[in-house]
Amino acid sequence: MGPELAPGYGGAARRTVQLERAEALRLLAAAPFGRLVFTADALPAVRPVNHLIGDDGEVIVRTQPFAGLARAALGRPAIVAYHADEIDPVRRIGWSVLVTGPARLVTAGGLAAEYARRLGPWDDPDSGVVIGIEPTLVTGTRLIAEVAV
Repeated sequence: MGPELAPGYGGAARRTVQLERAEALRLLAAAPFGRLVFTADALPAVRPVNHLIGDDGEVIVRTQPFAGLARAALGRPAIVAYHADEIDPVRRIGWSVLVTGPARLVTAGGLAAEYARRLGPWDDPDSGVVIGIEPTLVTGTRLIAEVAV
């Protein structure tokens, strides 16, 4: 199956290319922020957060506690998604990465404190939890300009 063609801006064609896992994670690591996708009261919810990639490859975020995370606090997996992208709105090129996997609270005191310090707060500096997301499923696409020959 070949790459998908998408209509481009101003008539120029764009091509969608699937990213390899390593490239997708490299792009994600360089992104300044993304969106945490989770379930709240049986409905999908999205929260913008900044992130970093932990030494073990987990996506680490700091956010306010949410109802779906209570399962992770009890040792059961809370499946979440994390999405980041960089799209040029004028040229309509860029990339998008989605990581899906179980989330867990980072509870090791020193590690949680270090991650919290590096991530910083988005609002109240004395609240929030640090969450590690295991990158079980990593997908990514790159939208590129189709080269005319």
